[in-house]
Amino acid sequence: MRVAQMQTTVSPDKQENLSRLYDRLEELRGQNIDLVTLGEMFNCPYETSNFPVYAEQEGGRVYNTAYVFDRNGRQAAKHRKMHLFDIDVKGGQRFMESETLTAGDQVTVFETEFGKIGICVCFDCRFPELARLMVQSGAKVILVPAAFNMTTGPAHWEVMFRSRAIDNQCYMIGTSDARTPDYSYVAWGHSMVVDPWGRVISELDEKEGVAVTDIDSSYVDQIREQLPLLSARRTDLYELTEL
Repeated sequence: MRVAQMQTTVSPDKQENLSRLYDRLEELRGQNIDLVTLGEMFNCPYETSNFPVYAEQEGGRVYNTAYVFDRNGRQAAKHRKMHLFDIDVKGGQRFMESETLTAGDQVTVFETEFGKIGICVCFDCRFPELARLMVQSGAKVILVPAAFNMTTGPAHWEVMFRSRAIDNQCYMIGTSDARTPDYSYVAWGHSMVVDPWGRVISELDEKEGVAVTDIDSSYVDQIREQLPLLSARRTDLYELTEL
């Protein structure tokens, strides 16, 4: 599967964001791309924190939602962010998603021609139980549209993706927005792909760009056979289940 990660700049002009996206897609034409990924809230200007313009509304509730579309433009899956990013650091950053958004309540795994793929959004990835539930449902690849900031990004971005990949012996694909230093919320960038052995096989810097990476789901099977972590679990003593 050939994956193109599009780390785009989020500008105040939503139409400009879409035009930039279309231009990037045109540049990829002819490269046999199977999957294109985008950052979290890729068309939501950070300087206004105007989440509802991007999020999905249903029954009076507003969700941060990541959509997946197939080659024919049909919706293949959608994931509503389960874990909302609420932090209030004394003397530091305050960011409360729950003041605007409602948390989702579904683990999301979908079928593709390359096998099952899981998807979660940004802060979701910090919870290893969610990644494991996706893998238990058959996922060999986990997509994570995200926007870590300049505090959490340098500290945790790479180590988190490598940890989830090692623990679950799967590919982790984390796609961020590009860094915009003049905005109130500054994304870390550094979109990356980590393989089932925990190696970073592709990484962008903080600027706008596109990374194209080939991944092989059969390598997941090889790693799981050579180092049988998942099959060696003591399910007679403990288990993780989805309610």
